Amino acid sequence: MKPAGPGVKLTYDDFLLFPDDGQRHELIDGEHYVTPSPILRHQQISGDLYFLLRSFLENHPIGQVLYAPLDVVFSHIDVVVPDLLYISNERAADVLTRAHVSGSPDLVIEIGSPGTRKRDETIKRRLYERSGVLEYWIVDPELDVIRVYRRAEESFARAIELSLEADDILTTPLLPGLELPLRAVFRNHQAIT
Repeated sequence: MKPAGPGVKLTYDDFLLFPDDGQRHELIDGEHYVTPSPILRHQQISGDLYFLLRSFLENHPIGQVLYAPLDVVFSHIDVVVPDLLYISNERAADVLTRAHVSGSPDLVIEIGSPGTRKRDETIKRRLYERSGVLEYWIVDPELDVIRVYRRAEESFARAIELSLEADDILTTPLLPGLELPLRAVFRNHQAIT
């Protein structure tokens, strides 16, 4: 596929033609972004978060948690692949299709890396905000911090920052009764060199 020229916005049709090359391809406002496969610590945190949320939902069947790779199609020029997302039972019929999510999940979780940190904090946050996502968590594996953005009216309120150092526990109105200790998210994973 030829790269788009200046001012040309790619669409979901173009997105479907991107190579299956083990990298994460996304479109934000028609611009193509490519991210390499995640590193080990990213995957460990993603797996732990999925397990913790999935375990909670087994006992409280109010929705489902899904993990990458899964396309979230907000519009014909906005297609992303979040690390994790939660969709309530109430929203599922409106957004889940056989192939992807078409519309806004209740919760989107991105696990940062040096290559994605700025994008997660800026253009992705703005995309999720304008697309109606109710809550957005940015997990920072380097600082052992989770920043939580919650919808207040038409936009996200100022981020709430929770940290492992403070022994914080994350709760959310989207999952009543969930208590997510950051020490369970940021366990000391064995680094492989």
